Amino acid sequence: MNDVKPPQAAARPVTTSVVFRLGTLGSVVTARYTEALAEIGLKPKHVGLMVALDSGAPPSQLELARTMAVAPSLVVSLADHLEQIGAVDRVRDPADRRRQVLALTGAGRALLAECAALAHRLDEEVTAALGASEREALRRTLGVLGAEAGLPTHD
Repeated sequence: MNDVKPPQAAARPVTTSVVFRLGTLGSVVTARYTEALAEIGLKPKHVGLMVALDSGAPPSQLELARTMAVAPSLVVSLADHLEQIGAVDRVRDPADRRRQVLALTGAGRALLAECAALAHRLDEEVTAALGASEREALRRTLGVLGAEAGLPTHD
């Protein structure tokens, strides 16, 4: 005899959870931002690396990989591309010649500003159905959640 019981229906559907909604909307928005960045030859992880450097994260490739929670080889690949287009400089750490240190260049700061402009234009599209106070409340709420998750903020 089979004693396995069928799963109980959830009191509230998963589609009403913040996690599901943020995850699903995040996927949609990420795809749109990825498409916008592709027009300037970047991917979201390139922007993430520039943001990390701009926010004062440790500049070594290994430390950046830890900060970004990605494989060190991905940071190397991202840095290679950003160095090739003049957005970052990669130099040996004078205190430890085994260590590669990255720094955002002036061109990198300008590129990061362009990425921010793309993001803010997309913000306008995504939040068009909200009033100004709702947009501000959403921005503040996401800032709190992001800070709690350890994400860099620039409010």
